[in-house]
Amino acid sequence: MSAKVLVVGDVMTDVIVVPEGPIVKGSDRRATVRSRPGGSGANQAVWLGAMGAAVVFAARVGATDKAMYENYFRGLGVVPVLSGDRDQPSGVLVTIVDPDGERSFLTDRGANLNLCPDDLPDSLLDGIGMVMVSGYSFFAPGPRQAVQALFATARARGIAVAVDPASVGFLVEVGAANFLDWTGEADFIFANESEAEALTGLSDHAAQMRALGAHYRTVLIKRGRLGAALGGRDGVRVALPAPQVSVVDTTGAGDAFAAGFIAAHLDGADEATALARGIAAGAKAVQSIGGQPAA
Repeated sequence: MSAKVLVVGDVMTDVIVVPEGPIVKGSDRRATVRSRPGGSGANQAVWLGAMGAAVVFAARVGATDKAMYENYFRGLGVVPVLSGDRDQPSGVLVTIVDPDGERSFLTDRGANLNLCPDDLPDSLLDGIGMVMVSGYSFFAPGPRQAVQALFATARARGIAVAVDPASVGFLVEVGAANFLDWTGEADFIFANESEAEALTGLSDHAAQMRALGAHYRTVLIKRGRLGAALGGRDGVRVALPAPQVSVVDTTGAGDAFAAGFIAAHLDGADEATALARGIAAGAKAVQSIGGQPAA
């Protein structure tokens, strides 16, 4: 693979809670509690590295954690470009996993909220074939300004840009029209069905595809157990099923899917092959706890 991928997004520590049953309000419930490295952008970068892609990851972390995170990412085949924040700690995400594998999140983005243009110099784009930005970077003014400037420079240099909406809750908070305006010149969007519905107001994935295709050249809709579809303004071009697997934790499945597709795409695969590799990566991700590849 000749071209590198630049991933921009959050670094988080994921605290994953798997209760033995429904939460008992005001009392105890036995649970498995584990801490794992996470963050949508970090997950994508690590999955890309595991697939042999040349990947650069830019983000902001707490200053006291910077060296630790740099060593961590380098050990996983990712080139880190991290800024250390002296005012905010690194981000933390608490994930509560229901017995059926569905997740709920409590998010403290910490240092991620202070990502700024100085953290993303134009030199980051040297040798880059695609820029992938997590939607979380668009949900606060500072990071949004930084990634919008990076997108503009990338497009001026003929570099493809991609975005993953990342969070239905935050999409609803900022408004679909705003998100489409902020990201609508991206070449690729990776959205799950809930995110696609929040952005379009439509429930049918084929209709969502056409609506999102008015804003993005290539639309990928992740459909969980039903697989995924790819298309654009003219509708679905490719739709593939997902393999049946035992779901342990869906954290990071969408990030793995995006990494699988991007790695294959930059390696010259056609759309169907790239989509299949994305689906396979997502299926692998749900079979273990945490948002990054199991050791």
